[in-house]
Amino acid sequence: MKKSVLSLLYFVLFASLSIAQDKSGRELENQLNLVFGVGQVVQSGFNAEFNVMWKRVSFDYSHGISLNLPNESLESGSDKEQGLAIQIPWTTGFGIGYRFNDWLNLRAEPKWHRFELFFDGDEKIDQNLIGDYTTFTLGLGLYANLKPFKKQDNFLKGIMIAPNVRWWPRLSSSLRNDELRYTSRNTNIIETHEARDIGIANTPFFFNVSIGYSIVF
Repeated sequence: MKKSVLSLLYFVLFASLSIAQDKSGRELENQLNLVFGVGQVVQSGFNAEFNVMWKRVSFDYSHGISLNLPNESLESGSDKEQGLAIQIPWTTGFGIGYRFNDWLNLRAEPKWHRFELFFDGDEKIDQNLIGDYTTFTLGLGLYANLKPFKKQDNFLKGIMIAPNVRWWPRLSSSLRNDELRYTSRNTNIIETHEARDIGIANTPFFFNVSIGYSIVF
């Protein structure tokens, strides 16, 4: 699985760099974009992404903070049954990929994600921390950069909406055997928490919509 993922990502990366030399890339608009994730706001957090679109190559750096997964939002499974609440204090990384046209691009994305575990209902402070760990994902993101006011001859032309679909499989974590063992105050026994995936319902898949501004250069 991991070898297949790495092979696919390496192909996207090197294909993007090679195609960047193609003269047809000069027909595309070179852009500087700054966007903010709507999905992170729903999770009481914040995410900002800066990207550069140059010829056929797209490059981005993004950083998110303070994303919350309270017990009631967890899927059925051990985390919910153990009465946990999970916070992601930060998630960060970059991406590089290929632009199909001015508004659609595919990126290979290495990302790092920090998880903190608390009992549901406890204040999320160091004194109440059960444990924490970091995961590393390496996957793909398909992004659309839509400019609804592109034909306007004023500042509105740079407003951008960027829906996206991402597949970020977890390749490793800072936990031994990807497990965190702790003594639960709810059951008075040693429980096991398995390192989580970053996507919807503890999977590698998720989607989001970002909004922001684009400058053509």
